[in-house]
Amino acid sequence: REFAVTISMAILVSGFVSLSLTPMLASRFLRAGRQGKKGEGGKPQSENGWFFGGMLKVYERLLHLVLRFRLATMAVFLVLLAATGYLYTLVPKGFIPSEDRGMFLAYCLADQGISFEDMKRHMLVVSQVISSDPDVAGAMPVVGAMGPMNSGVLFVLLKPSEERKAGPDQIIARLWPQVGVLPGIMTFMQNPPPIQVGTTSGKAAYQYTLVGTDAGDLYPAAQKLTGQMRGLPLVRDVSSDLMIDSPQLKLVIDRDKAATLGVSAQAVEEALGSAFASRQVSTIDAATDQYKVIVELDPDYQRHPEDLSWLYIKSSRGQLVPLPVLARFQRELGPLQVNHFGQLPAVTISFNLQPGVSLGDATTAVQKLSQQILPATVSGSFQGTAQEFQKSMTSLLLLLLMALAVIYLILGVLYENFIHPVTILAGLPSAAFGALVTLLVFGRQLDLYGFVGIIMLIGIVKKNAIMMIDFALEAEREQGLNPREAIFQGGITRFRPIMMTTVAAFAGILPIALGIGAGGGARQGLGLAVCGGLLVSQLITLLITPVIYTYFDELSHRLGGKDRAGEDEMTPAEPAPQTTI
Repeated sequence: REFAVTISMAILVSGFVSLSLTPMLASRFLRAGRQGKKGEGGKPQSENGWFFGGMLKVYERLLHLVLRFRLATMAVFLVLLAATGYLYTLVPKGFIPSEDRGMFLAYCLADQGISFEDMKRHMLVVSQVISSDPDVAGAMPVVGAMGPMNSGVLFVLLKPSEERKAGPDQIIARLWPQVGVLPGIMTFMQNPPPIQVGTTSGKAAYQYTLVGTDAGDLYPAAQKLTGQMRGLPLVRDVSSDLMIDSPQLKLVIDRDKAATLGVSAQAVEEALGSAFASRQVSTIDAATDQYKVIVELDPDYQRHPEDLSWLYIKSSRGQLVPLPVLARFQRELGPLQVNHFGQLPAVTISFNLQPGVSLGDATTAVQKLSQQILPATVSGSFQGTAQEFQKSMTSLLLLLLMALAVIYLILGVLYENFIHPVTILAGLPSAAFGALVTLLVFGRQLDLYGFVGIIMLIGIVKKNAIMMIDFALEAEREQGLNPREAIFQGGITRFRPIMMTTVAAFAGILPIALGIGAGGGARQGLGLAVCGGLLVSQLITLLITPVIYTYFDELSHRLGGKDRAGEDEMTPAEPAPQTTI
């Protein structure tokens, strides 16, 4: 939205300047002696324009050729139109490109029954491996911050960009084989996108959520799908939040025996809380500070389940009763956490992409796999960034069609004609063709920025056709030329301003295509799409648009019931008087 507002306001201001300030400046700076002279056919020839003069001669010969072989030119146009549609299906699709922000995240996952001390030890090992990279400044591990005790996250800080040779994605690819072989813990590294979308998060960048009414069908299907996804060559770092196999120690109280000995269930609960829950029982107030009094067992007696046999419960008679006398201990497996989505049991599978793989290809592969594995009672859908990516592909195509429709309506009103706006818009697929080819050549994905660049190309490219067609229509009305002669003169006369405006636009967008500046790599797709679209569309519109104009002009006169032959015999109207300033 900010991009659109900036472009729109710049166009409005520049339009006002062009209609007011530019004519005034022209009246002050232009001189009659510097206008050059006119050659044959009314074509302007500048004395110092040898470069443009040579280009103009080449263009004139090519324009003669395409107007002579109109059917072949239209065949090339149709092939180009079909190739544009094919390239759109071929180019890899992305969403929000990664950006070098000087940091990345590493999520860690261990066994469900791991203790805090063991998890801390494993994460310190991961932190040491990551910190040993020459481009890493340091890593801060946090245990249990993003979920249960068996998970953690490392905030990895990179050295300043001028002191390192690689970006976050390259560093992650370099570290992945080293952290992937560490025993007892799994590490999932990701460079978070600059724009966070969606509310669902996981240990990887993308999420696929399974929902079912029956947990008995959901959990086995989720485990099977997670295992199959780990075998997909397009994704990596596959994990799920399904934690139903956590070791648990169940305490079963003998109520009758406890009542006989005068011990209540509440007394047992309070004893266990005081022993293991870091219970605060008092506060010591000092002159300058306060100190919390915490009751707990010595850490040496908190490590093994057998230590519970040393715990005594105080009865109502004031006696100490050993806990094994009142209860028995039962080992079992149970859920560490139970997740829901829309009030139904749910399992979220997280995954990252392999280097060089597009998000569109990965989501397609995951969807096909889920259709083969999931039963009818379990449904799956992408969440978070992956979900927004699927929505964006539909919404951006709709936005592109809406932009074309608005442009057609405005041009139809201005020209008071239904055919000529189609002639102007017919050259736009060549811009998309050039943008897609450029992205493929440079190995870039068609991401959000690249799609915005294609939409922006509509406004830049259509002015080439407008310049030629506007001149041709004026030549038909004022000079009585037939459509072929009129569009030929329009192309030759407007060749110089078309080249000037295209070169200026190309030069302005080139720094973005080169990725110059902080975070330039993320915006590079936009610059490449615009530069490639300008180069290809410049050649196509200069040659194919005149041919399309002749066909559509004939169609316009047929629909209007006019006789072209009779019209050519009409006496042309006298041209308006010219004034030299």
